[in-house]
Formats: sequence, C-alpha cells, structure tokens
Amino acid sequence: MDIQYATPRPSTTPTFDPNVLSVADSAPSDTAAWLAKLNEAQREAVEYGAGNPVQPAGALLVIAGAGSGKTNTLAHRVAYLVVKGVDPRRILLLTFSRRAAVEMTRRVTRIAGEALGARAAVAQGLTWSGTFHGIGARLLREYAELIGLAPTFTINDREDSADLMNLVRHELGLSAKERRFPAKGTCFAIYSRVVNTGASLADVLASAFPWCREWEADLRMLFATYVEAKQKQSVLDYDDLLLYWSLMAGQPAIAADLAGRFDHVLVDEYQDTNRLQASILLALKPDGRGLTVVGDDAQSIYSFRGATVRNILDFPTHFNPPAKQVTLERNYRSTQPILAASNAVIELASERFTKNLWTDTASAQRPRLVSVVDEAEQARYVVEQVLEAREGGMKLKSQAVLFRAAHHSAALEVELTRRNIPFVKFGGLKFLDSVHVKDVLAVLRWAENPRDRVAGFRVTQLLPGVGPATAARLLDDIAARAANTIEALAAFVPPPRTLEDWQPFVALMSSVCRRGSAWPAEFEQIRRWYEPHLERNHEDAAMRHADLLQMESIAATYASRERFLTELTLDPPDATSGESGVPLLDEDYLILSTIHSAKGQEWRNVFVLNGVDGCIPSDLGTGSEAEIDEERRLLYVAMTRAKEDLHIVVPQRFYVHNQTQLGDRHVWASRTRFIPAHLLPLFDAYAWPRIPQPTAPSVAGLAAAAQAKLEIAAKLKRMWD
Repeated sequence: MDIQYATPRPSTTPTFDPNVLSVADSAPSDTAAWLAKLNEAQREAVEYGAGNPVQPAGALLVIAGAGSGKTNTLAHRVAYLVVKGVDPRRILLLTFSRRAAVEMTRRVTRIAGEALGARAAVAQGLTWSGTFHGIGARLLREYAELIGLAPTFTINDREDSADLMNLVRHELGLSAKERRFPAKGTCFAIYSRVVNTGASLADVLASAFPWCREWEADLRMLFATYVEAKQKQSVLDYDDLLLYWSLMAGQPAIAADLAGRFDHVLVDEYQDTNRLQASILLALKPDGRGLTVVGDDAQSIYSFRGATVRNILDFPTHFNPPAKQVTLERNYRSTQPILAASNAVIELASERFTKNLWTDTASAQRPRLVSVVDEAEQARYVVEQVLEAREGGMKLKSQAVLFRAAHHSAALEVELTRRNIPFVKFGGLKFLDSVHVKDVLAVLRWAENPRDRVAGFRVTQLLPGVGPATAARLLDDIAARAANTIEALAAFVPPPRTLEDWQPFVALMSSVCRRGSAWPAEFEQIRRWYEPHLERNHEDAAMRHADLLQMESIAATYASRERFLTELTLDPPDATSGESGVPLLDEDYLILSTIHSAKGQEWRNVFVLNGVDGCIPSDLGTGSEAEIDEERRLLYVAMTRAKEDLHIVVPQRFYVHNQTQLGDRHVWASRTRFIPAHLLPLFDAYAWPRIPQPTAPSVAGLAAAAQAKLEIAAKLKRMWD
C-alpha cells in the first residue's frame, strides 16, 4: 500500500495543568509503604530504570506467570514512573480491551494517589491509555491528512467489512463462477490473516485455507479491489487501524514525530500481539529505551487471530544490549498441587521461558483426572459435583466448566437444563452482531460518512419495496452528486410500495446529516424512526427494543457521534438479548466457557471437559510442533484458572455422527498426550462412578448366608406343595 506523507503537523497532545499535579514539587509520603505490598520480583520490575525520567533505561520484559499479580505490577510501574517525575501525558499504555485500560487507569490513579495525594490529577494526565486499535484510531485521526485519509473516515466492524468484501466479490463476477468461490466470511478471514501475520497469500492459503488454493489469483484481485473500494468510500476495517499505524510508523518523517510524543511505552499481554503490533512498538522505541512489555509465553493461545508467540520469545534479542528480564513466579490464585501439575504440563513444551509457579497456599487435594464412560456420564459427573459443591456453600458463579470448542458442552447443556441449573455460556452475541443494532448503527455511520456504501446499502433496504437493485441505483446517484445524500434522496423516485415510508426517511436523513439534533438526541430520533421497521421485521421486537434502549443510554455517555461510533466498533458491550443461559432470571448461575474466553478469569472450582486426544489437542491443531505447543498452552491456561479444585474429565468413548464411510459409530478415546504416564502421580486419577471394593466375608457372615439359602429353598418348595 502506498502512503503519501509530508512534514508532520504539530503534536495535538491535550493541555495538562501543572498546577493540578507537579511531581517535581511533590514528595512521596512514604515510598516504602506504598511499595511494601509487592514481592521482591514485582518490585524489581516496578523500579527498573525509573530513577531518571529524562533518560529512560533500556527495554524491560516482565514474564508474568498465571496469577502472579501481573496487572498490579504493571499499574505500580506506571504509578512509579509518575512519582519519579515522568509526565503522565507522555506515557503510552496499551492493553487488549477497553475494560482493561479503564481498570489500569483506575489502579494507577489509586496507587499514585497513595504516594502523592493527587488522585484526580493522574487520571487527567494519563490520556494515552487504551487498546491498540483504539489508540491507533486516535492517531490516524490526527495524521489522516498526511497519509491520504479523510479525517471523517468511518470504521467498519468485521461483519460490515465482510459485506463490503461481498459487494466487491459480486461486482467482479466471482460469485458467478462455475465452481463455488469462497464465501464472503472466508474471503475476509484470508485477507485478515495475511494482513495480521505478514505472511504471503500463498503461505496463508497453504497453511490455513488449503481448500482455497486454486483461487489464489482471483483472491489477489479481490483483495486489491477491496482496498480500492475502502479508499474510495473513506472507510477502514479493523485491521487497517494497525496496518496504517504500522506503515505510518515506517515513514521516517512521521515516525520521529510519533516516537517523540512518548517517553515510556508499556504493553500488557504482549504474548497476544501480532506482527503488526510488534512492528509498531519497535518503530516507536527502536533502541528499547522506555519500552516495557508484560506477558506470559505459556498463555499465548490466539494464533488463529494472527498472534504469534515469537514476539515475546524473541523480544530480548531485538535490542543491544538485550532487554532486561524479570520473572514473576509467585502465584496468588491456586493451591500448590494445582500449580505442581500445571508446571509439569507446560514444562514439556519445546520452547519457553523457564519459570515454576509456587504459592504458600497448601492443600491435600490434588487435581482430579476422572475417567467416565462417555459424554453423557461426563455431563452427569459435572452436574453432581457442581451440586455437591453448592450444597457445601460454594456458589454456582464460583464454578466453571471449560472446553476446547463450543460444541463440546452440548450434552452438558442438555443435562443442566433437565436438572434446572441456570448457566451462562461465554461468549454470547455482541451488540454489533445483532441485526437490529447493526441497522441503527448503519444509519449513524451513513450520516457520518455518505460515501460508506455498505452502510447506505443496509439502511435503504430497511424500507419496504427497496431491494438490492434499487439500493444500488440510489447509491450510484449519491456518488454522482459527490456524496450529497440529502440532494440525491430528494431527487430520487422510489418504488410505489415505498412511497408511504419515503418522506419520513428523507426527513430523518436530512436531520441527522445536517446534525439538526444535538448528540445524543439524534440517536433517539433514529430509534423512533426505526421502531416500526423493527416490529415489521422481527417477531421478538420487544426484546430487541430493550437492546436499542440500552444502546441509547450508552450513547449518552459519549461526547459525540464520531466518538461513539469509533469506540463502540472497537470494543462493543454485550447485548441483553444475546447471552446464553438465564443470568438475568437467577441470582446464581454456573459458568460455561471456551478456554479461549476464560483466559484472565479464575474460579474456585473448575472442570475441563474432554481431556482426550482429538479434543485437547484438537485434531485440527496437530499439524506442526508449533500448533501442538499452542494446544498444550491451552490446557495450561485451563488448569491455571482453578483456585481450589480442578477436575479434568476423560470420556472413554464418543458417539460420532455422519461419518462418510463408517456411518454413526462409537469412537474410543485416549487420555490427552499432554498428561503422560509419568505425570499421573501429580493427579488423583480414578474412574467415575467409583465402584466399592468387596470386603472379605466373616465366618459368621458365611454361616448366616448358608442359613438364608436353606430358608429360601424351603419356601420355594412349599409354593408348589
């Protein structure tokens, strides 16, 4: 991609009032007191190279084992930098969720407040705390004109991006191929994998999409045209926020300006970064000075999103001298038997940073390795153990069932429903995955950016009588009028069936395009216009209406329409109508979750389903040593979610449906390869249900049995006398 750039414009860092917080004039009340809660390794990470705010030290890598206080350590380091005189406006703190960024800012504010007594001032100053994509969107807004972007660009979410890909796919005639061309979702997944991993299209097809290799030339043409369509419409997709930032950081004139804005860059969950994110960090801090990354190679489980464990494994060698490494091994979550088993499982990985988690929390209960006959018995075991724990005083919400793939919990869900046990299955639908929410957002996005063809295509077809052909004709008219939506709508002749709804629609678009109502009042205006269409198109309109009201209340917390659209796209909240289970109807409920969704969470009692080869590791994850190692890390992540009790359940057989050659059949399974025989002493291994062992009969017992036998024989004889 070619990027045009010019002399960078002046930095637009927000004004910071030094009268609110002047760290140079404020002395810590008692440095030892507010750092005393940290252990020795945590304190080493917090204090490293922070003595001279003018000349930051070299790169720091903090290897933070599961449950080792990673977030607390990173928050203390940020606070310590501020206490030592670093301007919080010149600190860039990058996380992987907006919630994590908010939590980090809250902790930094509290910790720095203990030392300086200036809690509000730190929050005001720490303005560059957010997700990679959120910070990327902010920077691209500032540098948009220098890199050929319109400052009013809009951001497509995954589904809208796939829709645009599908429009291009159709226009190129690829949907009319004699042989079935890959669907829009597959096309976009291939495109996203290429962008995020930096691999060639040929390599991505060979490794992840081998069934699509014959379409390589057509896919290359499709992706090039897709990029052109985005540029014409002034839209970016989710991956562009990193791609443009990375390319921007690669231009010397802009890179110098970017790097000069931040004295310190700190990154959470570094093991989850992809190639683009790593390249951005290395461009911002090429010598490593002021760069801190925190993560755990043993919890790198997101390669399907483009993340690579190589980023954290290779991090120290990017700098000369190599990055300082601090390892956090003390665990504050699990018992020692759980940690001993978890350490032994991950120790067999082919490559890793050496660490052995330990704790002061002793327990006589080892992790349980439970063999059951089949999936039905597995479900029964989990339910009975969950209820037994509940009777012992443990809430359902303190217990979780984890699995490698979402469908692995099917039998358990049936059993839970039969036994009337409420549950929530993560993750549910997001707001932006719901049709009705996407409809309303499309109106906002089209008003914000009239060249956004995907949004316009969706909005116009909400009207009765408007199909794809009419919508395309209208959008062509808008494009011919230089994206003047109002003028084009006023001149357009709609189909007869649409006449009744046309004028209210034109009035709505005229108002929101011209910002006739102040934000967020225009959201309410759009919702009221949309409600009749919601009732016409959806039988469960009442529940969907609740989602729109909830989104309206969320919209009121944002300062502008542009800010709302950007942040909602980057980090959407859960929809009320999209959760599995019934959390709103019960005060307590069991947690069901994929292992990927469970990362970062903890529960007192954890069950891991299907601890067998073919599930953990997945059949699809054993093609290479790197894939097998990631599957091993998945089991490790699952095991280290448990605080007190851990159950790994091993069904002996599965019932497989619709086998091509063999039909429906039972398949015998073997225990996961990640728990080989020499690790069994670390587990309490047994079959369920337990079969009582017979005891030797006594002499008196034998005599009584003989007498009973005689009496029974006599009774049987008398029956026929």
